[in-house]
Amino acid sequence: MKLKLDWTLITPILALVVLAASALIHSTALIVVAAIALAFAVFAAVHHAEVVAHRVGEPFGTLVLAVAVTVIEVALIVSVMLSGGPDKAGLPRDTVFAAIMICGCGIVGLCLLVGGLRHHVQDFQLQGASAALAILCALSVLTMVLPNFTSTVVGPALSTSQLIFVGVISLVLYVTFVFVQTIRHRDYFLPYAPPAAANTQDEDEAPHAPPPSTREAWVALIFLMLSLVSVVGLAKLLSPAVEAGVAAAGAPEAVVGIVIAALVLLPEGLAALRAARLNRLQTSLNLALGSALASIGLTIPTVAVVSIFMGQPISLGLAPKEIVMLALTLIVSVITLGTGRSTVLQGVVHLVIFAAFLFLSVVP
Repeated sequence: MKLKLDWTLITPILALVVLAASALIHSTALIVVAAIALAFAVFAAVHHAEVVAHRVGEPFGTLVLAVAVTVIEVALIVSVMLSGGPDKAGLPRDTVFAAIMICGCGIVGLCLLVGGLRHHVQDFQLQGASAALAILCALSVLTMVLPNFTSTVVGPALSTSQLIFVGVISLVLYVTFVFVQTIRHRDYFLPYAPPAAANTQDEDEAPHAPPPSTREAWVALIFLMLSLVSVVGLAKLLSPAVEAGVAAAGAPEAVVGIVIAALVLLPEGLAALRAARLNRLQTSLNLALGSALASIGLTIPTVAVVSIFMGQPISLGLAPKEIVMLALTLIVSVITLGTGRSTVLQGVVHLVIFAAFLFLSVVP
C-alpha cells in the first residue's frame, strides 16, 4: 500500500514538471514523454478520487470527481476559445456534445457490459437514474437543439438575451440536481443493496476497508486536483499533435474535440468501470451521468459569460446528424435505465450507439 501511495503522489508532480518543460523545450521526444505522463496522471487521479470518495461517502465522492474534472475542462475550453478566435466558435458545443456521448453511451455502455458479464444482473436506484436523465434531456435540448430554431438570430447562434437565458437555466437545473443528489433525496443516489443479496458477497469484492483519516483525505484531494490539472494541461499540450494527425487523416475537425474530451474524461471513465466491476453500478451511473450534467451545466454558463463580455462568437446549435444521435442516445437511455436493473444487452446497445457516433464523426 505504501508503494502505491508513493507513485500516486510522485506522478502528478512529475506530470506537472513535464508540462512546465514543454514551455521551454519543443521536441517529438517530449510529446512521447507527455503522452506517458498523461496516462500515469490519469491512474493517479482515479486513485485519489477513490480515497476522497471513501472518506466523504456517496454520492459526494462521485460529485467531487465530476465537478473537479468539469471545472478544469471548462478552463481548457475557455483558454482555447480566447486563443483561437472566431474559428473556435463551435468548440464548446463540440466538446459538450462529445462529453455527453462519451459519458452516456461510452462509459455507461462499458459499465453495463462489464458489470453484466461479471455479475449477470446488476441493480441500481431507478429514482436517481430517472432524475439525472430528466435533467440531461432538458439541458441538452435547450442548449444544443433549440438554438437552431430561434428566429431573433439565425441559428446555430443565439442573441445576447437568449444566451443569458440559456446560461441561467443551465445553472439553475444543474444546481437543483446537485441539491437533490446531495441533500433533499440523497438516498436516490446511494448504492442499491437488495435484501436477497445482504448475506452474499462477490468472491472478488473484498470487505470494505476503514475510511481514510481526514489528513489522508485532504492530501488525496490536493493531489487529485494536481492530477487533473496535469491531465488537462497535457491534453492541451498534445492537442496540436492530435490536430495534425486528424488533418493528415482527412477527418473532420470535430474529431479533435472528441479526442480531447476523451482524454479529460479518462479518470472518471476508469473509476466508473472499476466500480461496475465491483458490482457498484450505482456509483458508475453517478459518475457517468453526473459528468455529462456537469459538462453542460457548468460549461454553457461559463462560455456564455465569455461570449458576452469578451465579444467571442459562439455557436451552440448542433447539426442535424448530431441532433439525431443525441435524440437516439436520450431515448435509449431512458428505456435501458428505466427498470432499475441491467444486463449485458443494455451495455451492447449503448456501445453500438457510441460506435456509430465515432464512425460518423470520422466518416460524416
